[in-house]
Amino acid sequence: MEKVRIGIAGYGNLGRGVELAIRQNDDMELAGIFTRRDPSTVKPLTAGAAVYKIDDAEKMAKDIDVMIICGGSATDLPKQTPEMAKLFNVIDSFDTHARIPEHFANVDKAAKESGHLALISVGWDPGLFSLNRLYAESILPNGKSYTFWGKGVSQGHSDAIRRVEGVKKGIQYTVPIESAMEAVRSGSQPELSTRQKHLRECWVVPEEGADLAKIENDIKTMKNYFDQYDTTVNFISEEEFNAKHNKMPHGGFVMRSGVTGDGEKTHQMIEYSLKLESNPEFTASVLICYARALARLKAEGATGCKTAFDIAPAYLSRLSGEELRASML
Repeated sequence: MEKVRIGIAGYGNLGRGVELAIRQNDDMELAGIFTRRDPSTVKPLTAGAAVYKIDDAEKMAKDIDVMIICGGSATDLPKQTPEMAKLFNVIDSFDTHARIPEHFANVDKAAKESGHLALISVGWDPGLFSLNRLYAESILPNGKSYTFWGKGVSQGHSDAIRRVEGVKKGIQYTVPIESAMEAVRSGSQPELSTRQKHLRECWVVPEEGADLAKIENDIKTMKNYFDQYDTTVNFISEEEFNAKHNKMPHGGFVMRSGVTGDGEKTHQMIEYSLKLESNPEFTASVLICYARALARLKAEGATGCKTAFDIAPAYLSRLSGEELRASML
């Protein structure tokens, strides 16, 4: 089989993760990196990799099988994915859950009009966790689902901390509350508030002379970010911050507590978990296997927009159907 030619749009943490993931998949090759920066300032991790201005992507339309768009969900992807879908088969990791239907409609329209195929919201949540929620709720219709995130770095909340006056550097970890998870595992199907499910742990390097009490109050009372959680704010030196908070771990749990049987008295529990040392590298690995599926579906003539719900698992693997049935079924 010919190699799938991958383009990378955006060269931040996720873009670099995609570049490295390509190396682990011998049925793929890097066709080019596209950036808003001056290409001469970008130093790829792959020797000889070509770097282009993102505005020149249109010139490469015939040289790329799948464009993986590695921008942010807040402002980049809502614009970039529909625009790129006019030129390429595309995939993104759009993760603003409430806006997925809107994003899907915009990308679906652009892809259908141009005859391309798109996949959106591919990662671990949305993505793998979405699939687990679907499987679990289909299997146990009488039950309750729970999702816990962490312990891990929330990039959005960390960015919010850094915008507080007097903060030089900041990072936030989302921490699931163990007692809440144990209550779910017990089968009691508890009603859990936002505050009862997660803690928020902040580490801050203050500007010299900053009002620490004001910083702490500004963080803890920040609406839509911290005001609904029990939040701790820890002030540390820049040296300690650089030494201890320079990675991007994350993960979480999806749980479904349900009942089956005569009288529905038998408790059944489904639990799926991830523990990630690098959120962007793992997300990149998910994107790569879904890029393989996208290329296969496009070869079959599919167009429009899809999500992880629409992709048969066999399309993700390098193995043939016969090999999968012999080794994994």
